Amino acid sequence: MILWILILIALAMILPGFLLGWVNMRRYRVAPRDGDVEATSVSICIPARNEAKNIEACIRSALAAGDQAGAPALEVLVYDDQSDDETPEILARLSEEDSRVQSVPTQPLPDGWNGKQHACERMGHAATTEWLLFTDADVRFEPDMLRRSMLAQQRSKAELISTVPREITRTIGEMMLIPLINWVLLCYLPMGMMRSSLNPSASAAVGQFILCRRRSWRDSGGHAQFRDTMHDGVKMPRAFRVAGHATDLFDGTDLVSCRMYRGFRETWAGFAKNAYEGLGSVGLLITVTLLHVVGHLMPWGILAWALAVPEQRNPWLIALTVLVILLPMLQRMVMARRFRQPLLGVLIHPFAIMCLIAVQWWSFHLDRTGRRQWRGRRASPAPS
Repeated sequence: MILWILILIALAMILPGFLLGWVNMRRYRVAPRDGDVEATSVSICIPARNEAKNIEACIRSALAAGDQAGAPALEVLVYDDQSDDETPEILARLSEEDSRVQSVPTQPLPDGWNGKQHACERMGHAATTEWLLFTDADVRFEPDMLRRSMLAQQRSKAELISTVPREITRTIGEMMLIPLINWVLLCYLPMGMMRSSLNPSASAAVGQFILCRRRSWRDSGGHAQFRDTMHDGVKMPRAFRVAGHATDLFDGTDLVSCRMYRGFRETWAGFAKNAYEGLGSVGLLITVTLLHVVGHLMPWGILAWALAVPEQRNPWLIALTVLVILLPMLQRMVMARRFRQPLLGVLIHPFAIMCLIAVQWWSFHLDRTGRRQWRGRRASPAPS
């Protein structure tokens, strides 16, 4: 009897997110392919700290997107954040080749600022255009990215829109965590509430691609509003909403791509820097952990017990347990197909969930011991 109770609890745990995920997949709409873009001007803002391997490809893809969009004014702003590799030389060469590429003068990092947020703040104030696109140096754009992204904004009418790029993963270590970005976003974010209200908690963005109107960015306080964070994807849309500006998401899988990390060690370090900050409180960390342990891991234990102990080998119990195990994996399979992710990431789902739990708690530990860092810089403790 106890196994029946436990598996029903597990089903109750996963069912709301499972259903929300299906609904959100319809709400997470692909950017329009056809339509007239209103005349506009855009600054593509790229913070760069030791990005010699990435920066040229990112800039060239940004320029190509501007060419196809026919934007009346396009500038690619790059802030060299005290790099000690060949990044400055590459920027100087590209600036000479194309006047649209501009380096924003580097300043010493002020106390209390995260490096990326300071870079974006400097570029936002240096921009002369109506729109700002904040991105990362490891992002690559398709030629029609800018035109279709602006069509998505015109459809949405939000002052800030964002998307999850097509996250490229080439090792099992990367597949363990990175594909969970789409899954967590769609299964936990109430997109209906996001579009019908300005509730700050019902919002999200992805720091790899945030397109916003410059005057609304200034009105919301700019990046200074969350200067010490490592999670602009959470903080920036909330700042916009507090200032009274709507935010939205669209599916730009076919417009933007990114290989965030290479290998498990780099992936782990990348997620550990802000996994806890993305949750924002110990209470939510505990809640999410219980949900994942009970809903996604416990059914595997129940199935093993039911198969191993003859007295518990009830075919109906086994069938229900298998169903509870397969539901999230089926959903992840559909998402993998839509977002062009490897199916191997779906097959290792229970291990991915264990890894997610572990990195969230490790991130919490790093935060509380003052050891959370990225690119050689320590972060301020996340607010509880």
